[in-house]
Amino acid sequence: MELLLRRLWLTQRSTCGQLEAESLKLFTLELPVRDGKPGSAIPPGRYPIRLLASPRFMQVGIRDEWVATYATRMPHIVDIPGRSLIMIHWGNFPEETEGCILVGMEHAPDAVVNSRQAFTMLYEKIAACQDE
Repeated sequence: MELLLRRLWLTQRSTCGQLEAESLKLFTLELPVRDGKPGSAIPPGRYPIRLLASPRFMQVGIRDEWVATYATRMPHIVDIPGRSLIMIHWGNFPEETEGCILVGMEHAPDAVVNSRQAFTMLYEKIAACQDE
């Protein structure tokens, strides 16, 4: 499966975009574009996606059953030069990215909305392709 990430606009606090996965279109939120290094949006490009465990979400999943559902198979964007543990996950504001890509059904300045719904839809598409 190929995911297409487009950048729509940049602010001082975030990078807003759109992610396309086959017929599914979602909004994205990343850190601001700086230099592609940690603390910045990832450099544009095509990257493989792998479902891998997330140590952070495995800890959170102890307290949140919904998070526990995905913690051992989170979508990771791999082979980003100089970066690791870059995931696609839920969240609403730039402070929640920690360098990852947040997805949402709607967008607002420096935010995405209905993120868990968007993540669930995207996860189902990714998992179906990975499990084939």
